[in-house]
Amino acid sequence: METGKVNCSANGKPSSFPCAACKILRRRCGVNCVFAPYFPPDNPHKFTTAHRVFGASNIIKMLQDLPNERRADAVSSMVYEANARLRDPIYGCAGTIHQLQSQMSQLQSQLAITQAELLNMRLQQANLLSIVSLFRTSKQEEEPFSPVETETETEPEQSDKNVDHSMDVFQDQSNDTFSSGLDPLMMWEPLWI
Repeated sequence: METGKVNCSANGKPSSFPCAACKILRRRCGVNCVFAPYFPPDNPHKFTTAHRVFGASNIIKMLQDLPNERRADAVSSMVYEANARLRDPIYGCAGTIHQLQSQMSQLQSQLAITQAELLNMRLQQANLLSIVSLFRTSKQEEEPFSPVETETETEPEQSDKNVDHSMDVFQDQSNDTFSSGLDPLMMWEPLWI
């Protein structure tokens, strides 16, 4: 074993251990090793995956054709593509992209349906509110408030104290909202606010 052998690790500091690529390929890891910055010795699985799909010579060619600032992205792309290719040997990364695009189109169609339903509900609410407001204005125009009419209505009730009104209780309760001047649709209004 050689002593004093130094190469660069992923963080750029000198390391006495060979990179994962050189260790797996059983070769010397020199100072100018192309693999050392991208395949650290503590993560051999990263190089093994890329090596199985692309091969060491192709990885070296791809890295040498790129400028130094783009090599790290290229290595992560190669490792991702290699993992996808091992999971799905036929389609690889394209299969994952196609699956994600189909999921996205399904979600977009569901979103469009939900937005259309929401718009329909809002239009129904606006329609119902306009009907209620028209009903209120027409009722207010038909029955203006007059104190003389209310006094005449209360007098016959006081004169009929001896008459049995046990059956009239149910009629009074059912017609209570109409006779009191309240809108029967008022009970639905809190649902739309």
